[in-house]
Amino acid sequence: MNKSLLLKQYFLTKYGRRFTTREKLLAFHDKKMKNHITFVLKHSTFYKELYKDVLNNHNWKSLPIITKSDMMDSFNELNTVGIKKEKAFQLAFDAEETRDFSPRIGNVSIGLSSGTSGNRGLFLVSSREEAMWAGTVLAKMLPSSIFREHKVAFFLRANSNLYESTESGKISFHYFDLLDSFPKHIERLNQLKPSIIIAPPSMLRMIATWKDKQIISISPEKIISVAEVLEDLDKSYIENIFEQTLHQVYQATEGFLAATCSYGVLHMNEDLISVQKEYLNKEKGIFVPIISDFTRKTQPIIRYRLNDILIERKTACPCGSHFLALERIDGRCDDLFYGENLLTNEETCLFPDFIRKSIMISSNQILEYKVIQREFNLIEIKLKVESDEEAVKDLVLAELQKLWKHYQLVVPQFQFTPYDIVTSDKKLKRIENRMKVKSNDSII
Repeated sequence: MNKSLLLKQYFLTKYGRRFTTREKLLAFHDKKMKNHITFVLKHSTFYKELYKDVLNNHNWKSLPIITKSDMMDSFNELNTVGIKKEKAFQLAFDAEETRDFSPRIGNVSIGLSSGTSGNRGLFLVSSREEAMWAGTVLAKMLPSSIFREHKVAFFLRANSNLYESTESGKISFHYFDLLDSFPKHIERLNQLKPSIIIAPPSMLRMIATWKDKQIISISPEKIISVAEVLEDLDKSYIENIFEQTLHQVYQATEGFLAATCSYGVLHMNEDLISVQKEYLNKEKGIFVPIISDFTRKTQPIIRYRLNDILIERKTACPCGSHFLALERIDGRCDDLFYGENLLTNEETCLFPDFIRKSIMISSNQILEYKVIQREFNLIEIKLKVESDEEAVKDLVLAELQKLWKHYQLVVPQFQFTPYDIVTSDKKLKRIENRMKVKSNDSII
């Protein structure tokens, strides 16, 4: 690990880059992207071919859009270090099997996404990019100075050289494998007494339950949610138990995309990436992000359409940052719900946030929930409630029926089944579409 580069990036991120206006930030993006594209065209045959008829990088914002499937299909030609997809996948799968995530190819770390969108993705990060990533993460997420002692408990399905790179001086990183048993986690937490906990919200909720029941005795300075959509239900519970603001990191195969400020508001990391919005509903601020990362050279990400649904914040954040602020990460495009319009018979999409809000306003007795679209006209609902389950079911049913009627959709059959979801290494999605065939004729 290049410690001097890590520290340089830490201080640059924390103190060096201050954009006093949105216009200055966008000018910074233009300069960075033009330089980045010049490099990429020399070293990536994929982008050179893709841009052969549009080589004027002064208009980079209108360059062709790529997706995850494009990146994976052209992995060998896209990356700039000559790594072959088959070799990278083999190393990543071996790491998953052995739980040893340290091997590299040369100076490049290989990571494997969890595959919630249906196909698993590879990411490549050089040792230089690791140091820069670590410096940025530490600057944005540490509760105090990098020179103070911090013990970080990190709960994830898979470890990575990238995550281990955050160790620096007095900062110690402790990986908790989500495949390990709960008793092992409890024992390690009580021994470590971490100052920072990073975990998916489903795991954080379990940790909060252990604290509430006095099974563990820990008082972390900061708690950070990762990997899953953070639901208000979980956020409120975790914040109440730990008596502090729950922070978030939006990290994906495609990079370190967003992090919360001191006020707990999620901001896109526009000192690392440029974000363009493909609106699904402009009035409500719902969009799919198209990102360009001007810091990643090993596996360039330019005009890349993510599969996530984001909701922009309509009011300025009190922290004063000009970075794009989000109300929330709503879920994935794969988990839009579908209904039939009563007037036109068209298939119409409902956003996950609509389902989420209907559930949450129906009753304050709901502890846990999951809503699954099984078929076009069949919605499964799982509830865990404090008391009076049948009354709560009636309230939930009424709110969901009201939602479908409000948008003039044919009301489907709503089926209640027992809440049987347990915390595991699998990402928890409270709003999930499991239909085999989905279309996208109309969005509301």
